[in-house]
Amino acid sequence: MTVTHPRGTGAREVGTLPVPGATLHYEVRGAGPPLLLIPGGNSDAAVFEDLAAVLVADHRVVCYDPRGQSRSPLQGPPDQQRVEVHADDAGRLLRHVAADGEPARVLGSCAGGLVALELAARRPELVRAMVAHEPPALSLLPAAEGHRVLLDEIHATFRREGVAPAMEALSDALFGGRPAPELPTAGDNSAFFLGHVVRSFSGFVPDLDALAGLAASGSRVTVAAGRESVGQDVRRPAVLLAERLGLELALFPGGHVGYVNDPAGFARRLGEVFRAGPGRAGGG
Repeated sequence: MTVTHPRGTGAREVGTLPVPGATLHYEVRGAGPPLLLIPGGNSDAAVFEDLAAVLVADHRVVCYDPRGQSRSPLQGPPDQQRVEVHADDAGRLLRHVAADGEPARVLGSCAGGLVALELAARRPELVRAMVAHEPPALSLLPAAEGHRVLLDEIHATFRREGVAPAMEALSDALFGGRPAPELPTAGDNSAFFLGHVVRSFSGFVPDLDALAGLAASGSRVTVAAGRESVGQDVRRPAVLLAERLGLELALFPGGHVGYVNDPAGFARRLGEVFRAGPGRAGGG
């Protein structure tokens, strides 16, 4: 069906897609080459509302709620919260909405960046170009074991004391004591995120060989970070990942969620990265 959003971002197609163990809520708007936006953390399609409103000028923008979040209910227990499963979901969605199998541009934010990396590594034929913005690949850091223990403690805090203390501890760990950004969402997914997502995703190890092979072959793989995220642990995996892949880190406006705070500037930078030739998307 097609609806019009009350904030005036234009008509969109809203649909559902059954996938193994869940039903995905997705939204499509605009015309042009397909662009898939993958949210991270406890976010859903609503987090990209303002960014999508800019991007529809040049793209057919696809947003969705990840499995178990907001309007994408699970069928069965929540034991499939692995990056590989989420990447399979994203691939199924692209095959469902892309005309004639046209490969898509992909932007993944935070945990969505991990999904974007896995999608590009496993299904490169579906991805024309991919930007992973501050993917929390903590497994790549020298202190990976310390981060794993810390996240186990945060999970225990959630089970013992609830959402608020656990989210505060997570913000302290990743954002240098600053509060985590408040983001627009269609539903409150904090408990699901803390209980079933954060530890699983943080232990994910990207397929560096596959990604390096894609980059070396001229495929568009970009690792990005916010200019204002310097000094925050949430940024460090992106820096290391870019180095490991032999890529220059692409800098975007704002911090970890620059697409919320400066959607127009973020969209301009995203367009520059997509238009750049292979290996020339860094800086900014």
